[in-house]
Amino acid sequence: MGTHAEVEGRDETRVVPDGLLMCAGYGLDRDGSCIADARRRASVFLEEARTEHRVPVSERARDLTELVVSELVTNAYKYAPGLVLVEVRVTPGSVDIVVWDSDPAVPTIGAADPGRIGHHGVEIIEAVTQDLFVERGTAGKCVTARVALADGVGAA
Repeated sequence: MGTHAEVEGRDETRVVPDGLLMCAGYGLDRDGSCIADARRRASVFLEEARTEHRVPVSERARDLTELVVSELVTNAYKYAPGLVLVEVRVTPGSVDIVVWDSDPAVPTIGAADPGRIGHHGVEIIEAVTQDLFVERGTAGKCVTARVALADGVGAA
């Protein structure tokens, strides 16, 4: 699925092999602004893909990417100590949002409960993405969510 960038608290945007058109990676500070920062960076990256590289990023794809970034980074911020790394990848048909954190626990979807307050993030992500998968490692996990670039493709 392409190559991973070594990112340690610095922005990096580059053209990458294996079908990826663009990729941006960054580490997040462990403070209350990291969620908004991640969402803003993803939005700016997709705007760059659309305007400078002529990638057909729909408004829906941008909005869903911001939502998915918010949910994944919120989970990492709340449940995983240590560094959170984010990578946003653009392919000809999709945007992949990849979040690495230090908690090896795989996120789960709870039973439907309209009275439950909170803990709906994974449900939301699953409902609006084409694909969602988790890779566990010795030092945490990597969660990848795929959003269609075009309107009317994939979930929701």
